[in-house]
Amino acid sequence: MKPDHAFVRAANARDLIGAGPFALSAHGVDVALVRTGAGWRAFQGRCPHQGALLGEGEIDGDKLVCRNHRWRFSLDSGRRDGGPECLASCPVAERDGAIFIDVSALKDASRATAGARSLDELPGPTPLPLLGNAHQIDISKAHLILEGWARQYGPTFKFYRGRTRVVVTSDATMINEALSARPDTFKRSERTDETFSEVGIKGVFNAEGAAWRSQRKLAAAALAQRSLKQLYPHIETIAARLKRRWERAAATGEALDLVDEMKRFTVDVTMLIAFGHDANTVEATNDVIQRHLEIILPTVSRRILAVFPRWRYIKLSSDRRLDEALVAANEWLAGLVVKTRDQLEASPDKANHPANFLESMVVAVDENGKAYSDATIMSNLITMLIAGEDTTAFTLAWAVHELCDKPQWAEALRREADDICGASDVARDVDVVNRLPIAGAIANETLRLRPVAPFMGISANIDTSLGGYFVPKGTTIVLLLRPQALDPQNFFDPLAFRPERWLEASSAPHDPSAQVPFGAGPRMCPGRSLALLEIKSLLSMMYKNFDVERAGRAEDVTELFGFTMSPAGLKVRFRPRPAH
Repeated sequence: MKPDHAFVRAANARDLIGAGPFALSAHGVDVALVRTGAGWRAFQGRCPHQGALLGEGEIDGDKLVCRNHRWRFSLDSGRRDGGPECLASCPVAERDGAIFIDVSALKDASRATAGARSLDELPGPTPLPLLGNAHQIDISKAHLILEGWARQYGPTFKFYRGRTRVVVTSDATMINEALSARPDTFKRSERTDETFSEVGIKGVFNAEGAAWRSQRKLAAAALAQRSLKQLYPHIETIAARLKRRWERAAATGEALDLVDEMKRFTVDVTMLIAFGHDANTVEATNDVIQRHLEIILPTVSRRILAVFPRWRYIKLSSDRRLDEALVAANEWLAGLVVKTRDQLEASPDKANHPANFLESMVVAVDENGKAYSDATIMSNLITMLIAGEDTTAFTLAWAVHELCDKPQWAEALRREADDICGASDVARDVDVVNRLPIAGAIANETLRLRPVAPFMGISANIDTSLGGYFVPKGTTIVLLLRPQALDPQNFFDPLAFRPERWLEASSAPHDPSAQVPFGAGPRMCPGRSLALLEIKSLLSMMYKNFDVERAGRAEDVTELFGFTMSPAGLKVRFRPRPAH
């Protein structure tokens, strides 16, 4: 019998409703807690595949299912179906209305750093005094420059931002190791956190420690598969509005900016699903919040990559526009918070069953048991918009760009939509969307070739090692995500747009783990399921109802890096399909 002092209080039993799983933490160790017929079971909190939080998964019969890649583990033994992996378990007890867990068996040994190589040994471009390599980086092409250096210097190299050394790696093993070690060993890069905090954004995107864990639970619950099934009618409604808009454009032959069109869709979906607010930018002429985001994101991105924080001392017109956009966006979001709080106070039953992320934040308490401040709530609202608008919109636009040059796949997508969706212009529910494998393959292939987040910055929380190198605390590391997805060892014919690779069993190289468009590990994007649902649903609607052609040459569409990577110069024309 373990001594009592080995057990740590992890949760109040009354807060754990249903079978779970529940994502808990004890002594900084992640745990997945489940309720079985035989009582409580506690397993290691991270999936052995890529480190996803198992407490964000689901229970299916007698199996614990990881939300990311659907690995299934026995609730009895912890063993994985169809594989050798087995979840480690630990003792759990319920006493006096509380859950106590002994995580001593789950604690990992500290990372060894003895004998590791120095980062000084890494190759890289020659820096200038004071400037470093800043003169070589055009922010609008930052990802292309880093990818070019990776081809020149190898998968792991260094460059200098001013006097600060930045390590860059595109090595798949190092990337997965780093992502799996978040948030304890690595965190969001200090420059990213500093820049977001400076403009008043301190939400789940850049929160750390206990604050991140409490906010992450709310975000993950709001965007979980079971929630999306109930919320899918919102996606259907917005897609139908967009169809009507495109019918009007088709009647005049107008060429539309596809990125703008897709942003209207994704911002409306995010608003309705996360906030319960129908912004209807698809049909509106005054797109207030979208206009502000178009100022905020690129300016924040430039500041993250800047050598010197010039804006703290000299403000240009772009800085003043950012300040004005932040004030206006916060005023608009504050109005939403006040309205939501008033509605919940007027309806206590609604407060007990929040219907969306905003309502959940208003009624929830933070890691200290206190209500979230309006500043924290608004930071998370704008974080949801940032994460939910551009990334999905740009992926949709890139998919259409690729399909314009692959008419056979546009036709295959159209046939699938006709067969599966029947007489409906838009897929009717989540189950129908999940029966669209061609749409899913096109989404995966687009994410592989055109990842809208082509790199990610992290910082070391402690002295550690990575890939055999000693990494001092505070070191900035850039994870360059696309090269491993374009490596012929990982994918056959890697530079070609080949959706069939996701549909057909083949002996050719095909390693899905080599692409991580949503990140990996415990901080994997909680919006992954929503993003894929939006992409498959809208592509299906588009090609079921329209012929789509690019209004211009393929070579005139370029990769533009702002906060994420968008297709610059992409305009399309819609033509209604003949009656079918």
